[in-house]
Amino acid sequence: MGYVGSYVWTLRQSVGSRLLLMPGAQVLLADPDGRVLFQQRADNGLWEIPAGACEEGSDFAGTAVRELEEETGLVVRREDLVPFGSLSDPGTHTITYPNGDVMHCFALLFTARNWTGRLAPDPGEVLRAAWHHPDDPPAPLHKATAVVLELYREFNATGRFQAR
Repeated sequence: MGYVGSYVWTLRQSVGSRLLLMPGAQVLLADPDGRVLFQQRADNGLWEIPAGACEEGSDFAGTAVRELEEETGLVVRREDLVPFGSLSDPGTHTITYPNGDVMHCFALLFTARNWTGRLAPDPGEVLRAAWHHPDDPPAPLHKATAVVLELYREFNATGRFQAR
């Protein structure tokens, strides 16, 4: 869908740039070699994993599936998503966008190892995409993504859902 016409865009028409609280989802794709798909944002140049805000009538898994496909061209099935954590710490996950909009994000974090499609980043949102080992991510890395990688490592070590 893109930003214009989205739920967040509609809200912004009424509230301007003031703080919004927004549920969303992130998808950490892991390939057979243990590398993770990162993408470089078009708006600020930071690297992150595919993520986005919920739309009206959507849920976390549906948001994860939609955002991954919109941003990367890759398709994951809902049943292949494994929730591994949540990120809602306002000190980590409050984002000020280049246009001044501020959002405190509450994200459910998923990992997936199975997907279909061909990697084709959306040029409106993503400058480029690349596979990196999670212990050696590309730079500059989005601060929230660094925390997501910590939660992912802890989940893999313990098998327990992580929250921060």
